[in-house]
Amino acid sequence: MSNTKTHILVTGASRGIGKAILESLDRDNVTVVGQSTGGGDGLLAADFTREGAAPGLWEQALDRLDGRIDVLVNNAGLFQPNLITADDWLESWNRTMTINLTASAELCRLAVLHFQQRGESGRIVNIASRAAYRGDGPEHWHYAASKGGMVAMTKTIARAYAHQQILAFAICPGFTMTGMAEDYLASRGGDKLLADIPLGRVAQPEEIASMARYCALDAPASMTGAVLDANGASFVR
Repeated sequence: MSNTKTHILVTGASRGIGKAILESLDRDNVTVVGQSTGGGDGLLAADFTREGAAPGLWEQALDRLDGRIDVLVNNAGLFQPNLITADDWLESWNRTMTINLTASAELCRLAVLHFQQRGESGRIVNIASRAAYRGDGPEHWHYAASKGGMVAMTKTIARAYAHQQILAFAICPGFTMTGMAEDYLASRGGDKLLADIPLGRVAQPEEIASMARYCALDAPASMTGAVLDANGASFVR
């Protein structure tokens, strides 16, 4: 990165991992803006279930960041159960794919085009999931598939544009102590789930945020395409 301030857009920044990432990037050499569905507290509003939300967010972020974005962090995601017997199974599948994968893909596309048009380097950090490799429970086909797609997309971007100094990284957390994870742990029997994690605990948002900050600001260019795991050794590759 240059000596000028690094301009960063973070999606899904109202709570949990996204909020921790936003806070970790609040430093002298960075200008960062975040997104949430409803906005507020300085966050830009964008509902990714609505057509045109991702391009609209990109334009809002450019306005806020004086026309330049150097790093995109895609963190926005939905984790809701979807019973295979449900009448609205396909609707739920499509909603998760739209938020978790399609919106991220739209923003990745806009980021790559922006970096190319400026003729400057740029970085993309995608927050995926352990589920991309291990899979998930029977009520979360859609979530695992969306995160698997995000990892494949990240690798493709890295391979396609490294020669232009456009770098891409993916981070795959296991259970992380966010509101979503707390509810899920409780519903599935917390002690039993924790027994499957050799570390004996779930990750903290600040741990994932430290990895995202490293990828966004400090990771060497040769790391592009890397997929970083953070799951307490509950799944090792």
